[in-house]
Amino acid sequence: MSLYLRNARFIDWQTLKIKTTHIKVDKGVSGGISFVDSIPDLDAGDNSARVIDCKGKFVTKAFGCGHHHIYSTLARGMPAPRKIPTNFQEILTYIWWHVDKCLDKDMIEASALASALYCAKNGITFIIDHHASPFNIEGSLSTIADAFDKVGVSHLLCYELSDRDGAGPREAGLAEHERYLAGGGQGHIGLHASFTVGDELLKSSVDLAIKHGTGLHIHVAEDKADQVACLKDHNKRVVKRLHDAGGLDLPQTILGHCIHLDDEEKEIIRSTGSWVVQNTESNLNNNVGLANYNQISEKIMLGTDGMHCDMLRSAKATFLSGQPVEGTGMDTAYARFRNVHHYIQSAGFKGDAGNNLVVLDYDSPTELTNENFLGHFIYGINSSHVETVVAQGEVIVEDRVLKTADESEILAYARQMGDKLWEAMKKS
Repeated sequence: MSLYLRNARFIDWQTLKIKTTHIKVDKGVSGGISFVDSIPDLDAGDNSARVIDCKGKFVTKAFGCGHHHIYSTLARGMPAPRKIPTNFQEILTYIWWHVDKCLDKDMIEASALASALYCAKNGITFIIDHHASPFNIEGSLSTIADAFDKVGVSHLLCYELSDRDGAGPREAGLAEHERYLAGGGQGHIGLHASFTVGDELLKSSVDLAIKHGTGLHIHVAEDKADQVACLKDHNKRVVKRLHDAGGLDLPQTILGHCIHLDDEEKEIIRSTGSWVVQNTESNLNNNVGLANYNQISEKIMLGTDGMHCDMLRSAKATFLSGQPVEGTGMDTAYARFRNVHHYIQSAGFKGDAGNNLVVLDYDSPTELTNENFLGHFIYGINSSHVETVVAQGEVIVEDRVLKTADESEILAYARQMGDKLWEAMKKS
């Protein structure tokens, strides 16, 4: 059954040109769209099509998240840590490494379902996730993939490899990547950060990425402590270490954060064409600093780092916080918001074709044109305007309601697993 969007004001996500049209949406992982002058007459008994009347609402390409942590979903409102962190390493130790050690398969599933639900309703149809559950690793990537598939969002997954929990979790993490990628899963080889990754693990990760035709996904110089440890343990800075190991020779590699870099590291990133993902709100929340990404590369995309599931919010934060640091303009914030699509395409991954769309119920008090779109993007359009979402040609959200699964069941399950997680954390 074909899908048609009637009476749409289509915004081309690259040129920002707007046209009033009917849209035929093809189905499938590589499907596209076409503009048509007429659509099937359902009143005449044509049952071969599904028609949604947009009634003049705006339609544009759906959104993507360049760096997410779905395992943080159940952390909202959790009990305070046993010690209040005073620096970034203590934030990891007393909060996030405490959370991930307590996760079981059901908690992972609930986190993935709830996160996918929120992403879908906010117009996100492609998620690049970085997962950690050191004592429940086997099958975790498939659990997340199945949950994302149930909701209807595409994905690019990895497990957060690290030496911090010893040889058992390290080897289980490598095995999970091998199992998932060899079975046809789409993903990266995930690494936590240089300061928790030994040379043997780094080499094994690069080798595994090469074997499966993918790249690394790693946090880089999120805090100064990462650089301090790298200089102490390896006599070189983080980006130089990754480059020397061959990690930046892989065009699919994603470098997260990249806040505390020197000029040599920035030049290495530019010369290799590596992609960087900016996570503004997480950086502000963790008080690790803000970077001048204009000095690094044009290949900057945006993520949430698990703070939330709202890429429009991330774009606005990028604009507002970036003005005093790097003079970020509205055009730069929008370009970084949309760069995830360029990354996915250039890296050869699937699931982000032209048939991923959002219908925006944005009834502005002023006219929206291609000349002033960026002002509306920063100061007007937000996730509450997302009315309908189409993923790979299928309607997954309609009239702000998820159509692929029961929202109330997902959230009830998440609350149950959240209570279970918090009880486990109290005992550990």
